[in-house]
Amino acid sequence: MEHYGFCNLSVIPVRAEASDRSEMVNQLLFGETFGIVDSFKSWKVVSGTLDNYQGFIDEKQFLPLDEAEYARLNSLPAIFPQDLVSKVFDEKAGTAMIIFTGSNLAGIENGKFVIGGRNYRFDGETFAPPKIINAGMLVDTAKLFLNSPYFWGGRSPSGIDCSGLVQVAYKIHGIPLNRDASYQAQQGETLNLFSEAEKGDLAFFDNEDGIITHVGIIADEGKIIHSSGQVRIDRIDHHGIYNDSLQKYTHKLRLVKRVIDG
Repeated sequence: MEHYGFCNLSVIPVRAEASDRSEMVNQLLFGETFGIVDSFKSWKVVSGTLDNYQGFIDEKQFLPLDEAEYARLNSLPAIFPQDLVSKVFDEKAGTAMIIFTGSNLAGIENGKFVIGGRNYRFDGETFAPPKIINAGMLVDTAKLFLNSPYFWGGRSPSGIDCSGLVQVAYKIHGIPLNRDASYQAQQGETLNLFSEAEKGDLAFFDNEDGIITHVGIIADEGKIIHSSGQVRIDRIDHHGIYNDSLQKYTHKLRLVKRVIDG
């Protein structure tokens, strides 16, 4: 049995249990790799390389990798599609597939790359994470998702949740984050005052029980981009997120973290 895999679909749903009816808790994007930690009938328990997030995926929905190919792929610099939505071509099958920003085109040269013996072609523009993170560019990446619907477990413009938006935007700029908001809140440096917050910082929000349930990215001064109903930009202050349409605060601020160095 192979112990590793590659997402060779636009997205793979990662489920809480070994059933197509089970809750989707995450998605893998094209080009992402994972370890296979267990099997249950036609389902695999996988652990994402990016964040170690575990869940069940159908064995029909991925490309198995041997250890050498898995190691090779993860040693290559990450390269991403520049556009929000684009196409990748399977040259042997002669078919095209839609992929989303955040998909990994590792090893691409002159528009071509090989994964597990399969030849792919990508004709679009690509983006490599910069060596020095630019907070403005990071926020601009998050803004590509504006008006994408909120979707629990989602990480694509067809549906994305709050921590998925944050994770994918940071991933594209070379910073790996955990999957869920409560675990993302354990990363980076805690700011003492909201007034210290800068563009690109992460703001976290809790519920009545004090559990962190929401996250967004500080955008322009006094603004936050986050996924709530849809990816949107709202006002934020030391109390929390204020929705102008509803004329009320919708999320109570818990803390702000700085993940970008410098």
